[in-house]
Amino acid sequence: MCGIVGAFSRREPVSMVALEDATRSLYHRGPDGRRHWISPDRRVALGHTRLSIIDLVTGDQPISSEDGRTRIVVNGEFYQYEAIRTQLKDRGHQLSTRSDSEIALHLYEDFGVHCLEHLRGEFALILWDENRRRIFAARDRFGIKPLFYAWHNDQLFLASEVKALFAAGVPARWDEEGVYYSVSFGGYQSRTLYDGIFQIPPGHFLLVTDKHAQVTRYWDFNYPAKDQAPTARSDADYAAEFRHVFEEAVRIRLRADVPVGVYLSGGLDSCSVLGLAARHHPEPIKAFTLTFEDVAYDEGPIAREMAQKAGAEFYPIPISQRHLADNFADAIAQTETVCFNAHGVAKYLLSRAVRDAGYKVVITGEGSDEILGGYPHFRRDMLLYNREGQDPEALDEMLRWLDEHNTVSRGLLLPDGEIGDLDSVKRVLGYAPSWIETFSSRAVKLRPMLSPWFQQKYGHREGDYAILDDTDVLRQLRGRDALNQSLYLWSKTVMAGYILTMLGDRMEMGHSIEGRVPFLDHKVVELVASQPVNQKIRGMTEKYVLREAVKDVITDTVYRRQKHPFLSPPATLNPDDTFQTFVQDTLRGETLRSMPFFDQKTVVSLLDKLPGMDVGARTAFDQVLMHIVSLCVLRERYGISSESAREPAGLQAIGD
Repeated sequence: MCGIVGAFSRREPVSMVALEDATRSLYHRGPDGRRHWISPDRRVALGHTRLSIIDLVTGDQPISSEDGRTRIVVNGEFYQYEAIRTQLKDRGHQLSTRSDSEIALHLYEDFGVHCLEHLRGEFALILWDENRRRIFAARDRFGIKPLFYAWHNDQLFLASEVKALFAAGVPARWDEEGVYYSVSFGGYQSRTLYDGIFQIPPGHFLLVTDKHAQVTRYWDFNYPAKDQAPTARSDADYAAEFRHVFEEAVRIRLRADVPVGVYLSGGLDSCSVLGLAARHHPEPIKAFTLTFEDVAYDEGPIAREMAQKAGAEFYPIPISQRHLADNFADAIAQTETVCFNAHGVAKYLLSRAVRDAGYKVVITGEGSDEILGGYPHFRRDMLLYNREGQDPEALDEMLRWLDEHNTVSRGLLLPDGEIGDLDSVKRVLGYAPSWIETFSSRAVKLRPMLSPWFQQKYGHREGDYAILDDTDVLRQLRGRDALNQSLYLWSKTVMAGYILTMLGDRMEMGHSIEGRVPFLDHKVVELVASQPVNQKIRGMTEKYVLREAVKDVITDTVYRRQKHPFLSPPATLNPDDTFQTFVQDTLRGETLRSMPFFDQKTVVSLLDKLPGMDVGARTAFDQVLMHIVSLCVLRERYGISSESAREPAGLQAIGD
């Protein structure tokens, strides 16, 4: 993994100083080397910071084609690249490195933008094509690797992180609409919190020339329509085909020229990864596990048992509330987005410990819940909207059980209290997915803390989920099972915009760690999408097909355990904790006072009421406070202005 930067000017020369500043700001993503290239006319430039994983000797970037007319920078990993290298050589290409990154360059020479069909892995890339005088930039199918862009002074800047765009001279200003939509995770896929700064959506590419710019989709989920379901097969058949594809996805992610470890919790996902990785690793693999002081959140004992079964080297990393408080600002600044729990900070500390242990690469379990229906709100959707041929009383009893036994998840992953107006969602989809109801209930708690002018300007948009405007509802959702619709929309919003940022790339690369995600191998996802919904959720058992497929490599404890979301203890439960003090000081201080979006008096009033609330209420409001605190951190760290936008509106993604 690396950090990448690109610049393209339609008139004036690109500033080499701006390029160098932008690249330097991504040092944490690639401490092993930094290089630049600028075109002879100085209107195109590429920058790269390198984290050496494959080909430690000759893999420096930018990489040039044989004739020097095409150049590329890549962040990510391409798997099974050796076979593609052989094919490229057979077609007459002369490769200058032994790295996986170079294959994208020559595949583009052969197939143009359709080269993306041949790439398997986690990646973002920027390519300059001198023959066509165009920038080609692309992001992997699920958004595992980030790629942002902005127009400034008639120049296009692209980078792995927003901070690099700021360093290049793009103004740091809030996007008011982006801030408003961050409350409910219902905004456009391409928008960010920052005015004039966009992200290439997952599964899309960007083309820019002197006269034209467009963002185009190249891949998407394809869930079968309910009336086109394939002939049913046995559970054993489904489990066997899943095991085959998933084990391959894990195995190919062990390929590296440096040691590879595994992030391990007590959950089914990471335990499955460890169990299969151990089968293909020549020696005991190191398993890194976070442990917490609060036993309700600590999965250390379960992870230790799993490591012992896999013959892995167990490496616990204890985290306290003081650790979370001391590192909160650095972690949030690294993500460049809002959080609703300090679990991202814990992941940031985990990655630091992994780096200090001498590792650069880990395999993680992210993505499993998103494709296999792991969260409680997906089970709720299954029980509410997949009732045909089932006993209504039994389903209602399971719904009651789900609500009673997920107190930690209430407000986070299940609705809590009042739900806002979602009529517009129901008109489009025919129902409101439970995750949208969950975020709506959180938004109801947060909106009273918005400043009057902000609420007046945007309050009429309550229940307006712009993600539906971004979605080809007719071709991707209409006629699909309600669970699959919910999974699709969650993957386009919360997974891509939050999970893979707050618990993935940004927390890992903040300490120069490459995270590999076998559950989001597109061959795994395409297989899961084709299987019946009862292979995802059966009764109260989530991720059914995964449990059956890996039963032999996980402990019985893990096999029988229901989903426990990866969360850190709430910041505001203990009035004597350092973390509680940090939250109080931040929200009572000058930074929040200087931000136009919130009414500080209302926020302080909530802080004063916390001691009188029960644990459930304080946990629910903790998410709201984390949201506001993280915006304060971003404001302070990057000096973000609330000045109105002055740049063109930018590009919106278009369909096929």
